[in-house]
Amino acid sequence: MTPTRFTAACVQMRSGRDPLKNRDAAVALVREAASQGAHFVQTPEMTSLVERERAALFDKVGPEEQDPTLLALREVARERGIVVHLGSNAIKNGDKIANRAFLIGPDGEIVASYDKVHLFDVDLPNGESWRESATYTGGDRAVLAETPWGWLGMTICYDVRFAALYRALAENGASFLSAPACFTKQTGEAHWHVLHRSRAIETGSFMISAAQGGLHEDGRETFGHSLIVDPWGRVLAEAGTEPGVILAEIDVGLVADARGRIPTLKNARPFRVEAVPAPAPAPVGQVASA
Repeated sequence: MTPTRFTAACVQMRSGRDPLKNRDAAVALVREAASQGAHFVQTPEMTSLVERERAALFDKVGPEEQDPTLLALREVARERGIVVHLGSNAIKNGDKIANRAFLIGPDGEIVASYDKVHLFDVDLPNGESWRESATYTGGDRAVLAETPWGWLGMTICYDVRFAALYRALAENGASFLSAPACFTKQTGEAHWHVLHRSRAIETGSFMISAAQGGLHEDGRETFGHSLIVDPWGRVLAEAGTEPGVILAEIDVGLVADARGRIPTLKNARPFRVEAVPAPAPAPVGQVASA
């Protein structure tokens, strides 16, 4: 029988430029979450390395099978008998890097991986400029991963702005959605909460998103505020900007309850978009008839 309740945890970090220090910090926080009773623990985007210098980034990352953080968290999952969602790591992928998330089962085996689909290419009003596509390869598939409590829709950070991705995951069986992130402080202050609550409400799903927070060694500042949101849009747990752990009790039955009360997944209908031009203006000197 599928369990109907579990404790979820988000690990908030402030990853720096040393992958091994970041690994050790992640391991310590995941163990802390497990010691507090978490059955499912998620770490943020770029758990193993936050490094904006392209040459240094490539120098510090390697292939998936050699990634020290992935190897360490697989061992912790096995040791504690928990599900670990590694929010993402930078993984060498040809001449670029994949921003890749992993779901690790209680036996330490990799259940699923997901490469971030939507890449953050933007010029911000404060002068910051980001071109993820110059360094990263974008994924081309949405991923549902099975957990002991139901299906998890795996996404990463900027994906949260693309509502159709979350609807597709929910329509295909996801009860839990996630967007572990390294959100900038500026965009996070404006949009982080409303985006997460919207994705939860629109799909009648839990949103579980661990985040990076604070001023990092490479100079970027991230928003933090790791969130766990229920299918009615209520915030069950929220962090500030400091590293640490948040936990929330997840009642899987709330998914069916929310979708029964507001059945948007069932009520959706196909439609077409039709552009209707304005009437041609009357010739000068003439008055259009009523």
